[in-house]
Amino acid sequence: MLLAIDVGNTNIVLGLYDDTAGGTESDAGAARRPKAEATLVRNWRMRTEPRMTADELAFTVRGLLGEYAGKITGIAALSTVPTLLRELRVMLGRYWSDVPRVVVEPGVRTGVPLMVDNPKEVGADRVINTLAAHHLHSSNCVVVDFGTSTNIDAISAKGEFLGGAFAPGIEISLDALASRAAQLRKVELARPRSVIGKNTVECLQSGILYGFAGQVDGLVRRIVADLEETHGGSTTVLATGGLAPLIVTESQMISHHVPELTLLGLRLVFDRNFG
Repeated sequence: MLLAIDVGNTNIVLGLYDDTAGGTESDAGAARRPKAEATLVRNWRMRTEPRMTADELAFTVRGLLGEYAGKITGIAALSTVPTLLRELRVMLGRYWSDVPRVVVEPGVRTGVPLMVDNPKEVGADRVINTLAAHHLHSSNCVVVDFGTSTNIDAISAKGEFLGGAFAPGIEISLDALASRAAQLRKVELARPRSVIGKNTVECLQSGILYGFAGQVDGLVRRIVADLEETHGGSTTVLATGGLAPLIVTESQMISHHVPELTLLGLRLVFDRNFG
């Protein structure tokens, strides 16, 4: 079994792939996977604590894995949190030293051409999402990753990472608004009764939900136009990240929701490096 570990700024996501399981996976709107591919049998999500040590991280991961902890035959991991990247390496070397493993960072073979000014600036999660999106779709792709920040990345039909755009994440924006406006507060991220809010909570929910959907659609529409003008062909727009379900249903541009996109990319990187 392959353990995929995605350490993000807000959450750590774990995925367990079984290459012996049969059947075919499918997601809402996503391309179907060939039967021969490994199956994502379990996944977990936990809060990121930047000061977590390697031992604490291992204890938590092993606790979540439960009965699967002793069945791991390979590990693929990435971290966008610098303080946890070292702890991640230490954990893998200390607790899974006999297991083939790859930590995605500069120098690791991903097969993704980075067509940007400084390839070393590109986060590992963006590279991995590019690899997974190109694996699922042969067209140009745009990946919208709803996380701590909202990342919108452009990918050519050849699988090249072309760059993208960053915007403040949904929770960051809500936190900032609540901290700077004396009469406003944090609210549940949910759809209000109407776009025209009848109270403070609904006004905030409307602005967050429909405002971010409009922001994403506007950026994606411009990126798609640029992609198709410079590279030709059609474009597939995918959404991933913990807050994606909130926006996907309100977006006019997003066509596929792939919650496990980063985990899939980690599995593909492991296959590329270990066959």
